[in-house]
Amino acid sequence: MNWLNDVLQNDPDPTESREWVESLKAVIDAGGPERAHQLLESMVELTRRAGAHLPFAPTTEYVNTIPAHLEPKMPGNAELEWRIRSIIRWNAMAMVVRANRKPGDLGGHIASFASSATLYDVGFNHFFRAPSADHPGDVVATQGHSSPGIYARSFLEGRFTQDQLEHFRMEVDGQGISSYPHPWLMPDYWQVPTVSMGLGPIAAIYQARYWKYLEARGLMPKSDRKVWCFMGDGETDEPESLGAISVAGREGLDNLVFVINCNLQRLDGPVRGNGKIIQELEGGFRGAGWNVVKTIWGSYWDPLLAKDKDGMLKKLMMETVDGEYQNCKAFGGAYTREHFFGKYPETANLVANLSDDDIWRLNRGGHDPHKVFAAYQNAMDTKGQPTVILAKTVKGYGLGSAGEALNPTHNTKKLDDEAVRTFRDRFKIPVSDAALKDGEIPFYHPGKDSEEVQYMLERRQALGGFLPQRRRKSTESLKAPELKVFDRLMQDTGERSISTTMAFVQSLSIILRDKQVGPRVVPIVADEARTFGMEGLFRQLGIYAPQGQKYKPVDRDQLSYYREDAAGQVLEEGITEAGAFASWMAAATSYSTNDVQMLPFYIYYSMFGFQRIGDSAWQAADMRARGFLLGATAGRTTLNGEGLQHEDGHSHLLAGAIPNCRAYDPTFAGEVAVILHYGMQRMLDQQEDEFFYLTLMNENYSHPALPEGAAEGVIKGMYLLKDAGKPKKGELRVQLLGSGTILREAIAAAELLDKDFGVTADIWSCPSFTELRRDGWDAERWNRFNPEAKIPRKAYVTQLLEGRQGPVIAATDYVRAFADQIRAFVPATYTVLGTDGFGRSDTRANLRRHFEVDRYYIAQAAIEGLMKDGKMTGKDVARAIKLYKIDPEKVNPVGV
Repeated sequence: MNWLNDVLQNDPDPTESREWVESLKAVIDAGGPERAHQLLESMVELTRRAGAHLPFAPTTEYVNTIPAHLEPKMPGNAELEWRIRSIIRWNAMAMVVRANRKPGDLGGHIASFASSATLYDVGFNHFFRAPSADHPGDVVATQGHSSPGIYARSFLEGRFTQDQLEHFRMEVDGQGISSYPHPWLMPDYWQVPTVSMGLGPIAAIYQARYWKYLEARGLMPKSDRKVWCFMGDGETDEPESLGAISVAGREGLDNLVFVINCNLQRLDGPVRGNGKIIQELEGGFRGAGWNVVKTIWGSYWDPLLAKDKDGMLKKLMMETVDGEYQNCKAFGGAYTREHFFGKYPETANLVANLSDDDIWRLNRGGHDPHKVFAAYQNAMDTKGQPTVILAKTVKGYGLGSAGEALNPTHNTKKLDDEAVRTFRDRFKIPVSDAALKDGEIPFYHPGKDSEEVQYMLERRQALGGFLPQRRRKSTESLKAPELKVFDRLMQDTGERSISTTMAFVQSLSIILRDKQVGPRVVPIVADEARTFGMEGLFRQLGIYAPQGQKYKPVDRDQLSYYREDAAGQVLEEGITEAGAFASWMAAATSYSTNDVQMLPFYIYYSMFGFQRIGDSAWQAADMRARGFLLGATAGRTTLNGEGLQHEDGHSHLLAGAIPNCRAYDPTFAGEVAVILHYGMQRMLDQQEDEFFYLTLMNENYSHPALPEGAAEGVIKGMYLLKDAGKPKKGELRVQLLGSGTILREAIAAAELLDKDFGVTADIWSCPSFTELRRDGWDAERWNRFNPEAKIPRKAYVTQLLEGRQGPVIAATDYVRAFADQIRAFVPATYTVLGTDGFGRSDTRANLRRHFEVDRYYIAQAAIEGLMKDGKMTGKDVARAIKLYKIDPEKVNPVGV
């Protein structure tokens, strides 16, 4: 044991130490490694109790976790599976290269799937289960850049035509297939989107947790279904990739499997050139409570490791950094013999009888189906822990000099003819030189009755059917409650003042009482339930906690105490907007993933919503999510006293850019109720793939009754709140528009105008400038393409304001671009006030004065609008400035 001599060089008593090691070896030989581990744990515990500090070493040797003699036998036909895998490799390569030999620079990726083909192949042949009468089905989150390989498999299975492969990344005319996994573009195929990188892993963790939640609440039968999340080692640099792994470990998510394709390369170079990414990940995941399975070396290494009696090969494996491992694969067997094995005489002797080609063929574990099968089976058998499989591979495997293990591999999209022939020969694809003439790269299909295809179909039939596949609509019917149940919220509150946040909480309480929808509600907060007045749900519904509540909460004697429950309904996620949103996505797509319709409500500080998890919001849109997002304490002047990073003045612009997000900024309780009812109808009754964003304020005020017939206008984005009546002869009239809390400033401005200038005002509530803008663009587009139509279409806002007298003034608690969206459709002089600039800490009144959106600025803008229309003069405007104490020299709030 030469390695032991190295360890004992500085030992104060090498003889005693050697005796201990030899004794432990005897235990291993007699009782196995499990018994030795038990003894070591006992000794460590005894030493710690004696006061010694023993740091935890979370990593193990740089070898496979599952030794060769403990590997389960892989079923099936390994030779046939290799042929299938080779054909898939060829078609995946051909798809990308053919696309990039066409005009247009379509892009694509070869190297990622080349490194991970075996990881997918073993899963599809033996583990990934489709939804069937016997099983709910697994979710497989494919590494985005590997999509060509998944398409190539579906092509052999008969799910895609050659013409579809020919139109890879050419989707505009409806024939093509998408670049990456996109359920929005391929709604019957892809289950989950995984690009942008990093979003797949956190979504997978909370998806697995959500399944446990559904099981605990009795909404889904318990099963052994899994979330399989594939990712690259370079992707682990994304904060979202590893940021929630402690959640999975803490909650024992044994329905979750991460498969990390450790090809040691990022997009531009090594992941950890000076270190070892597999060891780093092992330590992180093991420390977070995961079952870690390292699949580093393939079967060709087994004889060498068996002969490594002195441990020098394992020592060398530990010493060698990833950058050098890449050199060994890139520069071949002779280089590896000299620069790797040649470092020690003992390791050089191990390969003395091997040729350079033999050394080059020493395979990595992620390319060995037997090793991969063993790792996957371990994950299936593990209980009480999530599993991560760290599979070592070669990026660009099979590309040879065109990109195997080379830094530019990620950008490899085009192969020259010689590289294509080399690829064909390596994987024994029956395509002749004549077929490759003139740069052609034909797809290859062995025929639907071939041994290869029949084997694939048999394997998928045994596993429930094809994957990927996605359910478009739930088979169950879930009907939204009637609008009349919200009647109380649509009445005048009189002297009672409430905020729109409280209006939402009261609406939610009504929904929760509905016998059909109530149990399907998923209230989600990131740690601000008390801030939003939702703490009553703690006692009423309970907070989901897999292990129940093992302590007596300090507020147990209060009405709304912090009650955790194994079957709790509330998801209280702690301070993690990304995690809470991932939970919301899991619930918002439950209709598809689980055939169980759910209604998630995620309420959060609006400023920490779209701008913080904007990428995830687009992921949710791609996933066809259905649910409500509530941006509370919204607006740049409503959350007084908090300052720059808390005050939201732009979330509606971000939400409005997402095509299937319906965004609203209601002012009154009746509007909130109407929007919630409409959203439930759309998402539950009609199963439309859209989600709703509502901004809510914490400012208390009285709420008028919703005007008769106004519900349609609320949904469309605008309705007449106060009609000043038919204009009298010579009367000066303006149109005041507002949303959210600033609408109340517009109402107050109307009183000032009447009192101080004799100007009357029609007042319009505009719960959604975004919906108004979308409607206007639809009308504009229709007119552009229908020039001979007898009656052109008019935007909804145009219809409402046409015939109304006077200039239009719009004011909101958001940047001016928000209300300015409808300028093209306003048939009058249009002035927009908004809260551009950085937030401030102050009172609401001072903030509104600072941002120039209070009643005085609105009134002054109305006078100036009348001047533009020739109805008033500059003297009138100057008088308004003086009367309302507006400082013309005041610094522009936009200024920095």
